Amino acid sequence: MPETTPPNTADSGLEVRTYFVRNRNTLIARADFGDLFVDYYLHLSSNQIKVSPQHDAMFKRALAAFTLHCASRPWNEMIAWTINFQDPLVNLFLTGDNETGAVTGRIFDENVKEGPENLFYSDVVRGAQPKRRSAVTFQGADPIAAAEKFYLQSEQRGARYFQLGEENFTLLSEHPDCDLPWFRGVTTEQAATLDQRETLALLERRIYRWHCGCNQQRMMEVLAPSMRHEPDELFGGDDKIEIRCPRCAARHTITRESLEAFVATPKSSPKPGPEPATEGQ
Repeated sequence: MPETTPPNTADSGLEVRTYFVRNRNTLIARADFGDLFVDYYLHLSSNQIKVSPQHDAMFKRALAAFTLHCASRPWNEMIAWTINFQDPLVNLFLTGDNETGAVTGRIFDENVKEGPENLFYSDVVRGAQPKRRSAVTFQGADPIAAAEKFYLQSEQRGARYFQLGEENFTLLSEHPDCDLPWFRGVTTEQAATLDQRETLALLERRIYRWHCGCNQQRMMEVLAPSMRHEPDELFGGDDKIEIRCPRCAARHTITRESLEAFVATPKSSPKPGPEPATEGQ
């Protein structure tokens, strides 16, 4: 079960509530994602990012599944999912920091590597520990089915997602001594009325918001190795270049002068965090 002392003091954003189902040993995480989806669309608009309707629908389901997963995990975890689909050929990337309640992500629909099967990568950084990665294969084009396969194979426990409305999602996850016949038999209708059918104990209210935190300095950290070794090739004769954030696809313009000054100045190491898996690119 999640820890109960939250470091996150955010007072606005998407509220995810987690519950424990008494006598069933099952954890529930649920939320209405309307506000988070609005923030996602505002991000697309402000950065002039265009996505296809199919990819957009897939990303929203992935974002809901990912955020509910984050809310069921410990507070000191940073998490990232990279979901590689072969049909349609697209990568979905999502990342979240439970300490701050920040979630973000992007769609990669260009130069995606073709392979024999779909791949789901999960990266976790807990506190100061090294990053842990797990990978599973899955079938189909549904991010939620991919997440359920990840739980079953990598987490070694069951998870069931339910879409109860256009923007309303619920996650049921198996815990030790779970009532498996009940867990596996819950229908969408029953998931929508669990408050009436079962005894639920509220565990936590967590706040999540769409936020990447990318800025000029972080983008220059990305470009610095190329600037040190191939500056002319990087800028191609121009005095500035545009780069998109690898985590959220936000646009940033970097001048050659500012990047040269950045490379020449000693830096402290940034806080490590998961980045998109490159195997599917």
